[in-house]
Amino acid sequence: MRSIVQTLASVLFAALLCTAPARAQEVTAGDLVITQAWTRATPNGAKIGGGYLTIENKGSTPDRLICGSTDAAGRIAVHEMAMKDGVMTMRSLDNGLTIDPGKTVKLAPGGYHLMMFDLKDPLKQGDTVPVTLKFEKAGEVKVSLAVQGVGAQAPGDAAPGGAMMKKK
Repeated sequence: MRSIVQTLASVLFAALLCTAPARAQEVTAGDLVITQAWTRATPNGAKIGGGYLTIENKGSTPDRLICGSTDAAGRIAVHEMAMKDGVMTMRSLDNGLTIDPGKTVKLAPGGYHLMMFDLKDPLKQGDTVPVTLKFEKAGEVKVSLAVQGVGAQAPGDAAPGGAMMKKK
């Protein structure tokens, strides 16, 4: 019985180690809680990149994500990708993205996202990209985007196959 418990404990510990890279920093700004901030690695010469994160509004009034900034790019805009009449469209949200009270908004590939224009250098897997988000009420909020693999679909993905990023 003791060896079974030790084995289960070892498996649980190993599982926790493997999932550690998927845990993202949590940043609180007023009523907003920002988690799972990440981006994808970019190939040499790429001038744009996407930023993804989750924003939860625990307050009783809405807030709005207006834009962002980073030393890694010339500018950051809030964008939306959506299917319209069978065609994928992308547009800038010039008025920002509203986070209603009691709601969670996820910025992810294929939907809402941060568009980083005029990248100064390639984004490299394993690095972090410091970003300042600008909210209508919460003001400026600093987060770090964890750089995942080129084809990652979620935090912790190394590649399109979904393999976990190895801890260095």
